[in-house]
Amino acid sequence: MFRNQYDTDVTTWSPTGRLFQVEYSMEAVKQGSAAIGLRSKTHVVLACVNKTNSELSSHQKKIFKVDDHIGVAIAGLTADGRVLSRYMRSEAINHSFTYESPLPVGRLVVQLADKAQVCTQRSWKRPYGVGLLVGGLDESGAHLYYNCPSGNYFEYQAFAIGSRSQAAKTYLERRFENFTNSSREDLIKDALIATRETLQGEKLKSSICTVSVVGVGEPFHILDQETVQQLIDTFELVTEEEPPAPEPASEPAAADQGGAEQGAGAEQGAAPDEGVAPMDI
Repeated sequence: MFRNQYDTDVTTWSPTGRLFQVEYSMEAVKQGSAAIGLRSKTHVVLACVNKTNSELSSHQKKIFKVDDHIGVAIAGLTADGRVLSRYMRSEAINHSFTYESPLPVGRLVVQLADKAQVCTQRSWKRPYGVGLLVGGLDESGAHLYYNCPSGNYFEYQAFAIGSRSQAAKTYLERRFENFTNSSREDLIKDALIATRETLQGEKLKSSICTVSVVGVGEPFHILDQETVQQLIDTFELVTEEEPPAPEPASEPAAADQGGAEQGAGAEQGAAPDEGVAPMDI
């Protein structure tokens, strides 16, 4: 079996200037279940897909509460996500105890990125194989960040990570201009529709998805399954009640009779084509 000689540890560079251990961790994020985040001026919505490895097992938690104003959704290795969410929770508590004010979202994201980047500098460590969508609300407004295993972080209006996230990104790219002024219900609706896009035809149910909300006057919380199912049913009813497309107007009967006579004459004058494919007729 061929063994790559440049992935024995994270500090070994390949001749092309790549760190394979970091790329492996980023690939783990792509293989994880999908996570989606959207933000407006006043609210942030996080949604994720809860897929079980077996019908006999329960799903693992993918959305974690960090503080009353911050939450995180993960895609990738759940164990690494739990460790990082516990670290974020400790930082938020320490800041609140020291300064008696909530921790700004941007500062927490920078600290998290620094912690992830250190793992790309030590040969005895490995990068965290998890991507995090950090959503929160502070004095400067609502924020949504994506923290990469390499230590990079980016702020988004809406974003999706995980398996089959490209379908959700396509939907979000078509709609993102409306997110800034969207209401809480519209954000949740778009989050559920984007989640449905990642399922590739599978029916969306509250048992396979989790939705959380944080906003002005609304601390971070995860919606219960009954509420999510009611929202899903409402959105699907709206889709079903859309009027059908109008049918093309039928041609006059005389034209049909004339066409039939011409067709009969053509059949009498020429033999039917044999061996012609149905798509060619």
